[in-house]
Amino acid sequence: MQNTKIVEWVLRIAVFGEFIGHGIFALGFFPSQAIGKSILFLPQKAQWVGWMQNFGISDPALAAKLLMLVGAIDILLAFIVLIRPVRPLLLWMAFWGFWTALVRPLVGEPIWDFVERWANWGAPLALWYLVKKS
Repeated sequence: MQNTKIVEWVLRIAVFGEFIGHGIFALGFFPSQAIGKSILFLPQKAQWVGWMQNFGISDPALAAKLLMLVGAIDILLAFIVLIRPVRPLLLWMAFWGFWTALVRPLVGEPIWDFVERWANWGAPLALWYLVKKS
């Protein structure tokens, strides 16, 4: 396998892991909690509901629904990128990774929460550059 193909697969797996993980967090689903029990959906990212109020979404129920929708979209995108990277989707993922990292200092969290998440937009952007135009 060529080095470029190896790098592409490393990035595909990295982006898959990032978006599947964030999607599961957004949905509030944790498989370890479901062992021997019914599947649990818990508000694991409740702070996001509060953060959304800073951007005009004041209804907590609507914010929670939007968070679940975003989680489902993140999971769908994760699988698409793993199976076959699509350049426009990768560009969206880079933007989304940048925005969700940037939100943290915008709502009063430390700037380092943004810096720590640079790979969230860097990996999809690198894969976007690597994947050839069809």
